[in-house]
Amino acid sequence: MTTPTPLRLKDCPDWLYLLREFDVLYRHGSAGGSPAIRAHRKVVRDRLSAAMARNPEMIEREGMRKPVSAHLPRALDLGERAAMQGMARALREVKDALTWEYGYERISKSLAQKYAYCEILGPQGPVHCENLILGFVLFAPNTTYPQHSHKEIEESYISISGAWSENNAAVFAPGSLILNRPGDEHRITTGDHDPCLLAYAWAGPEARLSNPEMKLTRTRRASSEQG
Repeated sequence: MTTPTPLRLKDCPDWLYLLREFDVLYRHGSAGGSPAIRAHRKVVRDRLSAAMARNPEMIEREGMRKPVSAHLPRALDLGERAAMQGMARALREVKDALTWEYGYERISKSLAQKYAYCEILGPQGPVHCENLILGFVLFAPNTTYPQHSHKEIEESYISISGAWSENNAAVFAPGSLILNRPGDEHRITTGDHDPCLLAYAWAGPEARLSNPEMKLTRTRRASSEQG
């Protein structure tokens, strides 16, 4: 019996086009005069270009929904009306194959209803890469994603649709890029009426990306109660 030839990235045009949309975001988007953002953009696009050139074997992952997945059609509709329409349309083509997950060993019942992420490129696939993670995070309306940070991982978010704020500092529109350096504490809140869809990139050491050890930061009150 003949073993089927494994599919590679170039055999899966929907995934290839989606990665090209990431390349566009990090190649042509503005750094806003920030040397740190400019350097981060270069790291992302260089690692993405190298990954695409390798034409990696695709990793078959089971499509998996979470409660917040019910908000994805609305988020994509909003994205297709605004500046991120290319990314929103490319994501729509693979939406049924996305593996939505939480990433935490324990999560509150409330957050489990309003948040999930999916990895597109990275150690967990479906497009394999050891030194870069690209994906999406989806929030329901009126969500607070608790304070957290990422050890040794530099992270950027780019808004695809919906209004959101980080650390209550400003309201970010589609197309905005926010950079969090390793260890930066950040909390995300979303608008009252529509879901929020963010593309994200993680760059860091291969060992850390393969095991990011995601943990939510305990509040000061909780810490003092347990101290």
